[in-house]
Amino acid sequence: MGVTTDKVVTVLKGSQGTEVIMEQMLRSWDTQITRSLTDRYSNWVFDALDDIADNFLITDPTISGHPIVFASRGFLKMSGYSAEEVVGKNSRIFQGPGTSRRAVLEIREAIREETGVEVSLLNYRKDGTPIWILFRLCPVFSKDDGRVTHFIGVQLPIGRCSRRSSGCFGDGILLGSCRREVCLDLSGEVGRPSGLESFVDSDNRGLEAEESCEASELEKQKATTAVSNILSALTHYSELTGKVVCGKRLHSLGIAPLSSALNISLGRIKQSFVLTDPHLPDMPIVYASDAFLNLTGYSRQEALGRNCKFLCGPDTNVETSSQMRDCIQQQKPCTVRILNYRKDGSSFWNLLHISPVRNASGKIAFYVGVQIEESSKDEGQCLSSEMRQLGTVGAVKVAVRSLSVGVGSSKS
Repeated sequence: MGVTTDKVVTVLKGSQGTEVIMEQMLRSWDTQITRSLTDRYSNWVFDALDDIADNFLITDPTISGHPIVFASRGFLKMSGYSAEEVVGKNSRIFQGPGTSRRAVLEIREAIREETGVEVSLLNYRKDGTPIWILFRLCPVFSKDDGRVTHFIGVQLPIGRCSRRSSGCFGDGILLGSCRREVCLDLSGEVGRPSGLESFVDSDNRGLEAEESCEASELEKQKATTAVSNILSALTHYSELTGKVVCGKRLHSLGIAPLSSALNISLGRIKQSFVLTDPHLPDMPIVYASDAFLNLTGYSRQEALGRNCKFLCGPDTNVETSSQMRDCIQQQKPCTVRILNYRKDGSSFWNLLHISPVRNASGKIAFYVGVQIEESSKDEGQCLSSEMRQLGTVGAVKVAVRSLSVGVGSSKS
């Protein structure tokens, strides 16, 4: 794994409460990386993927940071990295000063739109030597609800490179607009890349004159075949678990899933929270943060699609639940103290704040519920519970409104 719990906890020594919290979060994150494939596919999928000789990565946009969850043997040999150095990392580590900004933006848009793309890309091996590759990106969809579960990134070395120079991408106005878009992507965490695309680096280089390298038709066909073989393996081993995936989105239930871009934006918010969709029957959870999963002990697959009442138990106050329902019916925010239950049956007092989230047109798209466990509300925190909850609600609203062109249209 790219970051170990021991290293992070050592850095944070001096704050015992923070050590414990960070260690729990990292263990939960490591578990998510491990379970990214095993929760959906039969365990035999690893052997099947290992048998595919092509160079490829599989990433998970539903995990914070859009990390790599599988790297093929061919890719590791080509790049010079070990699996421990790659899995859990964002794929921008393979890019460098000569990587085409234009290609980066093409990949950015493909991930945002959840479509495939094929570009020539200059990447870098572990020893720093550059390598031209034909990069082929393909989303993997859940057949049940149409969500993107993973992205496949095939990276085929280009054999004979006939370079061609590409001029400036545009005039000063267009160039400035592109740089502004990059800055907006960085707004989720100051000083850190947004993680919007696992295959995209997020520096502030301009779209200067660049060189590109064209792949041959044979190489393009090889990349297409590689994607087909990987999808075939994933489909087969997902059928064994009943959680079938495919290479095209199927809207069999008529439910539009959250986009990968919104999932990744929400993943940058570290507080415990869920998004529920009031336009679907029983107002199910459509997004659950990593911190929420860590707090409750449920996996993401166990939480998504369920009404939040599954957290209630024998001693949960019925009047409190009724108060929350009334506020939702009146489309008003509310804050309550409610007894909830984890997956293991243990209870905790939940300081819960619920608020409607409107899209760019002003219509309610979701409700956000922000949870703070009462016993730990002040540990290692400089802000009050109320301020942390309001900050989380604000961050969720910004994420939803900024992407409401693609997400909120179905919520009208």
